[in-house]
Amino acid sequence: MMFVLPIVMLIVLVNAATQEMKSISLFVVDNDLSETSRELTGKFSGSPFFKISGNSFSVKKAESEILKDNADMILVIPHGFERNLVTGQNAAVQIQINAINGMVAGLINAYSSQIISGYNQNIIRNQVPGFKARGINITNSFWYNPGLNYKIYMVPGILVLLVTIVGMFLTAINIVREKEMGTIEQINVTPIQKYQFIIGKMIPFWVVAMIELSVGLTIGKIFYQIPIEGNLLILFSIAAIYLFVALGFGLFISTMANTQQQTMFLSFFFLVLFILMSGLFTPTESMPYWAQIVNYINPVAVFLKAIRMILLKGSGYADLIPQIVHLSIYAVAIISLAIFRYRKTAA
Repeated sequence: MMFVLPIVMLIVLVNAATQEMKSISLFVVDNDLSETSRELTGKFSGSPFFKISGNSFSVKKAESEILKDNADMILVIPHGFERNLVTGQNAAVQIQINAINGMVAGLINAYSSQIISGYNQNIIRNQVPGFKARGINITNSFWYNPGLNYKIYMVPGILVLLVTIVGMFLTAINIVREKEMGTIEQINVTPIQKYQFIIGKMIPFWVVAMIELSVGLTIGKIFYQIPIEGNLLILFSIAAIYLFVALGFGLFISTMANTQQQTMFLSFFFLVLFILMSGLFTPTESMPYWAQIVNYINPVAVFLKAIRMILLKGSGYADLIPQIVHLSIYAVAIISLAIFRYRKTAA
């Protein structure tokens, strides 16, 4: 669980958890059957994002394919499409998109609009007599991720997920297992102080998590060529603070549970909540205002933002002061709470 599982998750999840659309199933209803309509269809089939899954003259047939989940989008080209273009009239095409997943539908719409708009501009340049295109030349420069590679965005998030699982889940189980085995009573009758016991339980997993972070960064660099723009010393410094938060949370959970089953339920409850609200899969800025306020108590969101800023932007200590202060206060508070909750009884 500590070494093999995180590495496998890093390799698998980064490739699986992507918002890129590369195989959009397009069903074409071409009722014009003209050279122009075939050219427009060819623009879609030549795109890396679309694949034509079928053709028909019936819109109802196409809609049934969407109902069967065999198509993601329908392109309807009406009769007279080419004639209207040649005579200077408005020529309309219809796009129907399966919008069960709103995010996916938005991406499909953006890709489709871009293809149709580019095709329209090409017609204007080539078919209007005496028209000389003097368009605006646009040069795009994408900062921090020039190739728009979604894996570069996901790898830091998966790294945060892995060290959180090790820090919170395994630490929580460790103490509860001692309760179930009865060895906790042998520790309780010794002169060891509560804070010494808690620290002794934290340090081994802290070291393991730091090693896993190093291994994860190495895998990310070798397999996914993630950029490391910032200082690794800054990254590990903030990771060290964050791990005290995650470990303290795990120890706090263990003080409230008596069995491993209870610990697993509590750990998964907090983990799922923290991960879904962390910004790993959806931007936190898109959440309702009240959710953004509640997210201040989510340490995963804070560290996720920090690690992306360091790796992708090259942010320094001065840029990360809010995150450092936030995690430091959180670490002191949660570890103090875990020490307070731990009941040490002596014989």
